[in-house]
Amino acid sequence: MPLKLSLKPGERFVLNGAVVQNGDRRGVLVLQNKASVLREKDIMQAEDVTSPSRHIYFPVMMMYLDEAQAHRYYDEFALRLSEFMSVIRNADVLGECVTISRHVMAREYYRALMACRKLIDYEDERIGLNVVSGLSASRAAG
Repeated sequence: MPLKLSLKPGERFVLNGAVVQNGDRRGVLVLQNKASVLREKDIMQAEDVTSPSRHIYFPVMMMYLDEAQAHRYYDEFALRLSEFMSVIRNADVLGECVTISRHVMAREYYRALMACRKLIDYEDERIGLNVVSGLSASRAAG
């Protein structure tokens, strides 16, 4: 099933490891086969890894973007997920953690990333960050 991306002017995304930027007008891109695509808003830079949930998101993102080398990032993911789960008591959040683990084990990295966003939202809410969108408070404030 094709993937249709509607792009804003200048919007960047990663396509199979290559950074691609849309031109000065809105655009539509249709991918006819499987590819690793991540929009700019979903890309986390190493310096944005500032909380436990982001320490889970980052290695999953790397597994998604570099699936051939996913094994290099798995141990960090497993460690960080275990640490997170050991201090969380919310049953719904623990369920999301299990879902993330299942997606990673099935190599469904994009689905795992979307579930990780729920952890980030939960964590931001708990520590009082008022993030409207995106992955980091610094982006929302900047």
